[in-house]
Amino acid sequence: MKYVLRYVKPHIPTMVFGFSIKFTGTILDLMIPYILSYIIDEVTPKNDISLVIRWGLVMVLCAALVLFCNVWANRVASAVSRDTIEALRHDLFHKISYLSSSQVDAFTIPSLVTRMTTDTYHLHRTLNMIQRMGVRAPILMLGGVVVTMMIDPYLSGILCFLIPFMTIVVVRISQKSIPLFTKAQQSADDMIRVVRENATGIRVIKALSRTDHEMKRYDAVNSQLNADETRANVTMAASSPLINLLLNTGLVAVILVGAWRVSTGNMKPGAIVAFLTYFTIILNAVMAVSRLITMTSRAIASAGRIEEVLTTPADMKIGVPTQESGTGDRPEPPHIAFEHVSFSYNKRAKNLDNIHFTLEHGQSLGIIGPTGAGKSTLVQLLLRLYDVDCGTISINGRDITTFPLKELRQKFGVVFQNDVLFKETLLQNIDMGRNLSLSRIDEAVSVAQAAAFIAESGGYEKAIAVKGVNLSGGQKQRVLISRALAGHPEILILDDSSSALDYKTDAAFRSALKDSFSGTTIIIAQRISSILHCDKILVLEDGIPMGLGTHEELLKTCSAYREIYDIQMGGEHV
Repeated sequence: MKYVLRYVKPHIPTMVFGFSIKFTGTILDLMIPYILSYIIDEVTPKNDISLVIRWGLVMVLCAALVLFCNVWANRVASAVSRDTIEALRHDLFHKISYLSSSQVDAFTIPSLVTRMTTDTYHLHRTLNMIQRMGVRAPILMLGGVVVTMMIDPYLSGILCFLIPFMTIVVVRISQKSIPLFTKAQQSADDMIRVVRENATGIRVIKALSRTDHEMKRYDAVNSQLNADETRANVTMAASSPLINLLLNTGLVAVILVGAWRVSTGNMKPGAIVAFLTYFTIILNAVMAVSRLITMTSRAIASAGRIEEVLTTPADMKIGVPTQESGTGDRPEPPHIAFEHVSFSYNKRAKNLDNIHFTLEHGQSLGIIGPTGAGKSTLVQLLLRLYDVDCGTISINGRDITTFPLKELRQKFGVVFQNDVLFKETLLQNIDMGRNLSLSRIDEAVSVAQAAAFIAESGGYEKAIAVKGVNLSGGQKQRVLISRALAGHPEILILDDSSSALDYKTDAAFRSALKDSFSGTTIIIAQRISSILHCDKILVLEDGIPMGLGTHEELLKTCSAYREIYDIQMGGEHV
């Protein structure tokens, strides 16, 4: 909570200004019943209508000033809460964008979405309400008690007797409700996860007629969220009827005692009218404080969840490059080197074990193996989306952990296995905010064999739907390849990026890539035809390297590769 409060500090002068306006309006609001009491007890007995009118105008003026001050202060409160949460959301989004893949896995995407939306919304509402009622309600409550003591100390003793009981009710209920609101937010994470999975996989769900099953899954998480929200809200809502009971009991006592004191001549009728008005003001103020505490309880839970993300330390430290001693005749290091690399997602079973190979500048590496063999994991380690458990990965002889992440990733052009197109134009999807020249984009599109379909579909200004659903699988892959090539990368990674291309287009693309791209290429594929011309081929099975060499070498030395070749190519030489 303390970390989140730092976003309020720049707005403290504005908040103080708003509080002073709100304070002025509240004091004027407290004066109105006192003026009414004065008119009834002091002015009316004089039978001077002009005097009544003058004091009535004073009451109207006070009411107008109260309205003006409240509107002005509320506008200030809205501006402060808006700007504060805008800055908080900006930093939260920035932090999420730079979380490592392992940290994102730990938080989960649905939870991060909830923290960015629902939790920040709770903070926004609470900050706004604190500025609106955080000054007004306590002053009305305490000021009302002070004024009633001035009117009649005996009756005000009833209020003083009730205040400790109301405080105990509010504190105890708040202590119980905060953990319940935290649990409710976790249930909201689960519901968003299910909704997100259904939105993403809607076609599969419909194709397999699993709509009823998914409805039951959604009903389960929705019911759990409803139960947790109900438990938290019912617990917090208990404060209102309990406080109402205490205050209304006190109000009955005030009426009885006040009537007795008026009948005995110890109290004037105007005073009892004013006292009842103040008691109503105090009742409303206490209820406002109760609502404010309810919202604050929820906001504290949300602030803790946001703070958890904002204070998460970076787990990918940038090391210091080692100094090479002398130059002499030292041979040029390989472009990419994996040295006995092992990695595990869950830190128990290894997903990659003892990966060891080198690639010289301009060489190509094909990676093949069954599903789940660790092919995509290997390139994620090269990009440093995850850190290796043991071993080292180097580029040009320099450990990748010593590169600033931005500098490291600018070396790559990547097409991931499940890559994403954004709801922008074709040009914006290829350029990706890099301000590339049109000639570079044209060149990349030509190599990716995408020029013809882009021209037929209306050019670079064609609008792409969310996730590229208005493009075919092959068209999407060609746009993604264009994006990767347009930046003239030092290293090109193609992770199963041609699976939707027909053989003719795939062959044309590989031929154009060989002629135009001089960097190092890593190709992950399921088809041997896509990688058999690579300088090196790595065969993976269950994260273990089964063979490394050229196509011809692997046919002779690697049974796993030969089996794949026989299944796909029928044993015929290419």
